[in-house]
Amino acid sequence: MMEFQGYRRPDGQVGTRNYVGILSTVVCANEVAEDIARQVDGAVSFTHHQGCCQTPLDIQRVNAVLIGLGSNPNLASVLLVSLGCESTAIEEIVAGIRKTGKRVEVITIQEHGGAARTRAEGTRIVEDMVSDASSQKTEACPLSDIVLGLKCGSSDTTQGLSATPVIGVASDRIVAAGGTSVLGEVTEFIGAEHIVARHAANETIGKQIIAMVNRMEGRAKAVGCDMRGGQPTGGNIKGGLSTIEEKSLGAIAKAGTAPIQAVYEYGVKPTVKGLVVMDSPGREPEILTGLAAAGCNLIAFATGRGAPQGFPFVPVVKLTGNAQTWERMHDHMDMSVAGIIEGTESIPEAGERLLDRILEVASGARTRSEITGYTRAMDIYVLGPVI
Repeated sequence: MMEFQGYRRPDGQVGTRNYVGILSTVVCANEVAEDIARQVDGAVSFTHHQGCCQTPLDIQRVNAVLIGLGSNPNLASVLLVSLGCESTAIEEIVAGIRKTGKRVEVITIQEHGGAARTRAEGTRIVEDMVSDASSQKTEACPLSDIVLGLKCGSSDTTQGLSATPVIGVASDRIVAAGGTSVLGEVTEFIGAEHIVARHAANETIGKQIIAMVNRMEGRAKAVGCDMRGGQPTGGNIKGGLSTIEEKSLGAIAKAGTAPIQAVYEYGVKPTVKGLVVMDSPGREPEILTGLAAAGCNLIAFATGRGAPQGFPFVPVVKLTGNAQTWERMHDHMDMSVAGIIEGTESIPEAGERLLDRILEVASGARTRSEITGYTRAMDIYVLGPVI
């Protein structure tokens, strides 16, 4: 049986990391959250641009996403950094995270008397949390405890021919073992949504997938434009992709062949095992956040031209099928599958190699984005305007 060394949490989830998370509850508290994380080894911060002057619908989403992030099994405990006058529901967020059995504390800049005093108090709390977290031991965990986020970005013509199908093979293996894979980037179903819908476990789920794609297109049309021109991106076009349909055919390959068991809104934790779909755009800061909020403990990310982004507390394994990208962007890449196009490796062989790498990273091997610290530019996907 394939296993990894993970951190079993009180609620039964398994972490592939053991960080203390410092979560900003509003954009105005970002600097303090980042400063505390820099002070304490073993702590990481999550910052964003939301939490105030938004529609009630978006504030509800921010609340739910922060609960999801704080509940992610890669965090041993959580410090929330609040300004004090934001719209986010601090008590609700604390209660939601505490349901996992974690320690959760709050510091408030306006109550503590400014950034300096808040940093000092927050640093003291986080040092204590890290000390407690450091005593937790790993244990052997089965492949079924992997919750894998699926992502592709900075795409080119090599991606759909190599890197995304390789992720699909690894995803199929995890699902077959009883694990979970989360497929987002609904923007990149467009033109291939009928193919994704055919993967649905039943007709109802298939209709939900089509409805989600139509809703995504409708968001762009509501502001008087078609999303084509924004998708595929300028970089995609330079990489040889000519249409959103062509990009979508490559993007959906990372879902493999497993049936889709459920469809969820952005950042919602799956309640079923297997392959599921989560509403999200394709842009890295928002989808990586959504996958983390949904409980993913590891993310596989295919890139053709070389997207460097990782996530603060969920390891992101980067693979590319472009030999030039592997050489030029090597500092940010974890694995090359260029041998598929060169004819020296098959997709199934590369998929098994990726699965081995996933288990290594789940057991503590650091990814390139963790090593370089390219993990901080994150955000929460919202639907309405700043008001």
